[in-house]
Amino acid sequence: MPAISNPRIDRRLLLRSVLATGAALGLGSCAAPGSGGAKLAADASLPKSIPTGTSLSIASALGAEQLQLQLSGLIKTIPFTVSGWPNLGAGPDVLAAFRAGSLDVGINAGIPPIEAHNQGYETRIVAINLTRTPTYVFATKPHSTIESVDDFRGKSLAFSQGQAQGVVLLRALQKAGISYKDVNLVNLTSDQFLVALEAGQVDIAPLAVSQLPNYLNSYGKDGAHSIDTDVVDYLTLLWAPLSVLQDSAKAAAIAAFVPIWAKATVWVHENPADWEQDYYVKTQSISAAQAERVVQLSPKPWFPTSWDSAIAWEKQTVELLAEGGFIKSFDPTELFDRRFESLAAAAVPATYRS
Repeated sequence: MPAISNPRIDRRLLLRSVLATGAALGLGSCAAPGSGGAKLAADASLPKSIPTGTSLSIASALGAEQLQLQLSGLIKTIPFTVSGWPNLGAGPDVLAAFRAGSLDVGINAGIPPIEAHNQGYETRIVAINLTRTPTYVFATKPHSTIESVDDFRGKSLAFSQGQAQGVVLLRALQKAGISYKDVNLVNLTSDQFLVALEAGQVDIAPLAVSQLPNYLNSYGKDGAHSIDTDVVDYLTLLWAPLSVLQDSAKAAAIAAFVPIWAKATVWVHENPADWEQDYYVKTQSISAAQAERVVQLSPKPWFPTSWDSAIAWEKQTVELLAEGGFIKSFDPTELFDRRFESLAAAAVPATYRS
C-alpha cells in the first residue's frame, strides 16, 4: 500500500475538520423519527404509496439542492415531509451522518459508496447522472512552478480516499504514467484542501470548478494557478443506507424523490442566468463573470436508461483503488439498487437521457 502522510495541520484546518465531523454526527439530535414502515425485501417491488407522516432527511451541500428545488418550484411537489436539508457534501461526512441515523439520502460521486462498503457499511445507489466533461481542476499552492501533471512527481498531493477528488487524482496519475511511489499522498478530506493549499502544506489539490475562482482571487497574485485535467468524474448519484431502503415507507419516498431531483437538475441547466445570480453570486460570493464561467463549465446532465456503463465505471474504480492497496477488491454491482434504474431518465425530456 502506498505511503500516505498527514503532516501537522494548522489550527484552522483542524478546527474545520472537527466542526465538519461534529456537524455530521450531531445531526442525530434533529433527525426525523423512523417512519415505522414495514420491512421491505431487497427483491420486492418498490411501493407506490407513501404513508402519511413519512419523512426523509436529504443532504444539500451548501444549500444547492434545496435551492434548486425552491427556484424551480419543484419543492412544492415533494409528497412527503423533508425533516431537514443538512449541509453535507463530502463523502466522509455523508457516511458519518448515515451511520448516525441522521441522514436518509446523500448526493455524491461514485467513490463514497465504494468506501462505505470498504468500511463494512452497506448502502445502495438509487439514481445516476452521468458526467462527460471534467468538473475538477488541480490547483497549486502559492508560488508554485508546477505546470502540468508530469510535474507532480516528488510533490505532496492532497488525497482523499473516500471522495471523488481522490479518484480524479489517481486517474490523472495513472494516465500520466506516474506511480504512487513517485508522489507523496497527503491524506485529507476535501474540506481541508483549501486550507492545506493556503498554508503550503500540499503542492497540489483537486478542486471543484466552483471552488477555483475564490481561491485564485485570494492567491492568484501570489503565483497560485490551476492545471486543467481531462479526467472525468463520471458519476453523480443519489445513495442511501440499505437500512433506509428496507423501510417500505422511506423507500417509497425515495422513489418519489428521484424524478423530482432529476427535473431540478435539468432546470438548473436550462436556467443558467437564474442559477448564476441566485446561487453563485448571492450565496457563494463570487462575481457575476466568475459565476457565468463556472456555469459554462458545468456539464449537461445525462440520466441513463441503463446503468450498465455506470456499473462498469465503478468496477474500474474499484480495480484502481485495489491495485493501489487502498481497498480490497469486490464486485460493485451489489451497490446498485436497480429497482430505481428507470425513474430518473423517465422523468426528463429525451435530450437528457443517455
